[in-house]
Amino acid sequence: MAALKLAIGNKNYSSWSMRPWLALRANDIPFVETLIPLYTDNPADKEQILSFSRAGKVPVLVDGDITVWDSLAIIEYIAERYPEVKLWPDDVAARAHARSVCAEMHSGFAALRNECGMNLHRPIRPVTLSADAKANIARIEEIWRECRARYGAKGPFLFGRFGAADAMYAPVVHRFRTYAIEVAPDTRAYMETMMALPAFQEWTRDGLAETLVIAKFEDA
Repeated sequence: MAALKLAIGNKNYSSWSMRPWLALRANDIPFVETLIPLYTDNPADKEQILSFSRAGKVPVLVDGDITVWDSLAIIEYIAERYPEVKLWPDDVAARAHARSVCAEMHSGFAALRNECGMNLHRPIRPVTLSADAKANIARIEEIWRECRARYGAKGPFLFGRFGAADAMYAPVVHRFRTYAIEVAPDTRAYMETMMALPAFQEWTRDGLAETLVIAKFEDA
């Protein structure tokens, strides 16, 4: 059986690429990684992205004749393709809860994204946040707190074992750390759990080793 192929962007900046990459790596699912530099002036980079998907964006997962794009769609595909890794909880109610918080991450928190872009190279320091960004942070803490209160007896992650929800919220851990955002002790404890995950550490090391600088992401 041919290995999965995952096209991703710069690990330093590409939060959307991190999500499915982490879902695969943390569960020891073999795949071939293709890193395509984003926001360069090289037409070949854009053409390479288009060769994976006409959507023109990463990440993209290729499984033989099947192509899946968009982070959450890829995670859903991985969950179906490898049910044994249990990216979604077995319990129907918990699974609905997990899908809901993943969808909220996928479509929401625009202020936090805009004001605290992912940049692993950035020196750790705070920025002045808007009221909307602060509300985003409070909501994320609420989500994590509720998940840990309901499912914490099953393990240290949001739904006990590492799953789709942890993959979807992983870049937020970097944002909270990089922008020195003040969080509650239980939020900090979950962040430390994620930062101790070997796959999370691998992505972080790779991102820090990158040398490509995207000027528009270096202003904050």
